[in-house]
Amino acid sequence: MKANPPIHLVHRRPLIRPMTHHFLDLAAYVCIPILTISFVKGSNWFTTNFSVLGNGLQRKNAFVFWGLFVGIYFFIILQIICRFLLPPPRELFLIPLSLLLLTCAITTPYLPGQFPLKSYFHVAFAFLSAICLSLFLILLTWKLSRLSPDDFHLYLVGLILILLCSAFLLLAAGIVSSALEIFFTLSASLFCRRLERKLSQLSCRLS
Repeated sequence: MKANPPIHLVHRRPLIRPMTHHFLDLAAYVCIPILTISFVKGSNWFTTNFSVLGNGLQRKNAFVFWGLFVGIYFFIILQIICRFLLPPPRELFLIPLSLLLLTCAITTPYLPGQFPLKSYFHVAFAFLSAICLSLFLILLTWKLSRLSPDDFHLYLVGLILILLCSAFLLLAAGIVSSALEIFFTLSASLFCRRLERKLSQLSCRLS
């Protein structure tokens, strides 16, 4: 069986329009935090979650918009990150799969009293979407830390801390709470933005 070649950084920066970087900065540092915090305004972060809030009549459209915005952001930035690597990571399929599962989650109603089966699928789609994203980031960061420990070891440690904090919030509330969803969404979006910047700097240094 033929072994897969190790990944390495490209020696020139992929062609990315300046507006794309402005969008990524605006999304990670402004839009996603504002949309996320605004969505849960007035609710208890530890006793409810996005699914419950998003299926109320007042926040249904906001839930769909939030989900699509966050999903598109992760899709774009992770595709850009993968352009810095040759060959592309084998786990690349996890990115569109995560976006597809997120889309299924936000379009499937969560009303356990009326639609128990659809509600079950809603929870499964949302959970698997986060798992696919986390798994991709773990595998990618682990490979990068092996490729260049001095540059990416702290990123691997940071990602592990994000996942451990997420697990703690899950155990503390006993449910997938708004607090967990807020923390994971904001920390993961900022993590990806910082990782893309680091890869961009290293690529320019190699060129």
